[in-house]
Amino acid sequence: MSEEQPTAIAPADGVPVPTDGRRTFLAILVNTAAANVTTSFLWFALTFWVYLETRSVLATGLIGGAYMLLLAVFAMVFGSLVDRHRKHRVMVVSGFVTLIAFLSAGALWLAFGEAALLDLGAPWFWLFSGIILGGAVIENLRNIALSTTVTLLVPVERHANANGLVGTVQGLAFVVTSVFSGLSVGLLGMGWTLGIAIVLTLVALVHLLTIRLREERPTAATDGTPFVDLRGALRAVRAAPGLFALIVFSTFNNLIGGVYMALMDPYGLELFRIEIGGRVYDAEVWGVVLAISATGFVIGGGLVARFGLGRNPIRTMLWIVIAMGLLGAVFTLREWWWLYGLGIWVYMALIPPVEAAEQTVIQKVVPYETQGRVFGFAAAFESAAAPVTSFLIAPIAQFVVIPYMNGDAGRAGWGWLLGEGQSRGIALVFLVAGLVMVVMAALAFTTRSYRTLSTQYRTAQVVSPSPEATDPPHPAESAVSAPATSDARPSGERSS
Repeated sequence: MSEEQPTAIAPADGVPVPTDGRRTFLAILVNTAAANVTTSFLWFALTFWVYLETRSVLATGLIGGAYMLLLAVFAMVFGSLVDRHRKHRVMVVSGFVTLIAFLSAGALWLAFGEAALLDLGAPWFWLFSGIILGGAVIENLRNIALSTTVTLLVPVERHANANGLVGTVQGLAFVVTSVFSGLSVGLLGMGWTLGIAIVLTLVALVHLLTIRLREERPTAATDGTPFVDLRGALRAVRAAPGLFALIVFSTFNNLIGGVYMALMDPYGLELFRIEIGGRVYDAEVWGVVLAISATGFVIGGGLVARFGLGRNPIRTMLWIVIAMGLLGAVFTLREWWWLYGLGIWVYMALIPPVEAAEQTVIQKVVPYETQGRVFGFAAAFESAAAPVTSFLIAPIAQFVVIPYMNGDAGRAGWGWLLGEGQSRGIALVFLVAGLVMVVMAALAFTTRSYRTLSTQYRTAQVVSPSPEATDPPHPAESAVSAPATSDARPSGERSS
């Protein structure tokens, strides 16, 4: 078998994939995990640093909300870029831009110093935070590309398992990030933390350049497709009945995610606050707690990688979303460290199946040539939910709910359920958000879109975005009449 033209294997639906596809996919997966570790490491560190130095829930909520808002704004751009360019090239550009952003943040740190950058009333704090957030957002471009490489490199019957493996690797990344972000901020400070992130970003970029991914030039690069193809994404979504409803279902997870983004770290930093020998340890302890609870992420992703998502991933996803809502409603009912820690562990174990369910359905019913735009559209729609709740919840919690719960009226009205303590206002927000999430997910089971999409997934045929589509047919369409042979060129291989 030559290096340029490996033989192909044909999975159940006849779509050919390279025989070395799994090895290439694992290399890309590991590299993406390393990049995610680095950006998450700096992102977590920034959140810890800002809250510990300012004690402002509003500041952390705005930073978290801004991150998700930027994801929502640029997701469609990212999806179009993925469809217009070779996936490896997209990943390289993403890593390079992230490196430039982190270097720029480092230059600001050296130029102004920590004291000036911590002044919330000055522009330098928001510029410094915005540059770091921008670098982290650009890094997410490679996550969309990664989702499309599952279709390119993995047989269709293993898509759910591959998506679960993605969740497992992301969970491992979260474990590492949680520990070292807290330890780095607590022991080394933000300056050294930024320096470490710059070095790791450079290492991941160099490793990415050593990976070879055989791809044809995407048709979207030459067929007149707009740079941001919102219309094409909508056509692809409409072509699969019920797919938009799936995206809405996935958004339920992001609604409570916005609450977590704004309030989870402040609650944890207050709850896991230890004083030893006159020194307070909070970021360090909270980082370790997050790392331990993030093993749930690994377990959840591992279970999906091993067992898949069942015959109906949409039904599985909605039941998990209901469980998430119940969890969010009860894990802060008392200010008990073990209850909060256990609740976060279970919550993280439930995240990979929800994400894998959406990815698996899209990879099955959407043509490969338009998957980038559909994943981008889904990311834009879902990401928009979190900043809305984060921007809304942070100021309400800071100025209304927390003062109310710290007063006599709040203790008298809610003390029987939530107990008493400094964080009871945050607990009330978690309770209400969780119950709303349960109701929304339960109602989704009654919709026609749920029934339609469930039926389509069981009998899925990949469909073109529209009857007028000019893109060449997906390999699945031609494979129905012409099954792959042993010397068939794999989908996406560059012609020689």
